[in-house]
Amino acid sequence: MRRKEREVTARGEIEEILRACKVCHLAVNGEDGVPYIVPLNFGYSWQGTWPVLYMHCAPEGQKLELLRRDNRVAFEMDCGYAPEGQADLACTYTNRYASLIGAGDCEIVTAEDEKEAGLRHLMQHVVGARDWKFDRTALAHTVLLRVHVRKLTAKKH
Repeated sequence: MRRKEREVTARGEIEEILRACKVCHLAVNGEDGVPYIVPLNFGYSWQGTWPVLYMHCAPEGQKLELLRRDNRVAFEMDCGYAPEGQADLACTYTNRYASLIGAGDCEIVTAEDEKEAGLRHLMQHVVGARDWKFDRTALAHTVLLRVHVRKLTAKKH
């Protein structure tokens, strides 16, 4: 990271950024070497050093086709943007923000109990803690993606 003074390494601060971010931009390896990026709601849990990310999607589509060919992904999420600068001098402006950038391996979760657990993390993050009920038919038609984070950098300005 070029601006080391902005790097965030403490787990508590990383989790603070995760809580504040509401959309994860997931990049998968696309056709002809061109990345395919899609914004997704997400939830997370912790396993060891890094978070595990959970996202959901429909049971078909380009994202799933590409993930089945190559499960390596990258992601980006950001929050808290606030411009700061002098009113008449454009090049004096900067932005206050926090961001996470990382990479990992994505798997499609098929076990119903794991799927429900991952969706609980997602619902808790997006909507808040509740004792969620899941319709079995809807659950059967929902694909849960689980990203095992292998690399993560966090930044705050």
